[in-house]
Amino acid sequence: MTHPAHPDADRGCLRLVLAVPLTLLTLVAAYFCWTALTISPSGSWDDDAYAGIVLSCVLTIVAAAAATGLWLLPSVRRVMGWGWVVPALLLGVVAGVRWGLGG
Repeated sequence: MTHPAHPDADRGCLRLVLAVPLTLLTLVAAYFCWTALTISPSGSWDDDAYAGIVLSCVLTIVAAAAATGLWLLPSVRRVMGWGWVVPALLLGVVAGVRWGLGG
């Protein structure tokens, strides 16, 4: 006689599969956030540097929003805790602040 599998039996494998896109999106957000924080314009006339800062901030926010959107799916939230999405959210907030302070 076979017993039905417990619904939580595959959470470890599912967590591993879902960790890949969440981690990649967070790494992408971290890279562009780092870029936004390290670009320093040579002066008020340096429009290219300011455009680079804005682009980096936008890409950080998009990657963070994508990670958050993935995490908001009910099937993902059941398996992945808050700790998986908080870094992406913080990176998005940092990028928003950088953008607002003079991107």
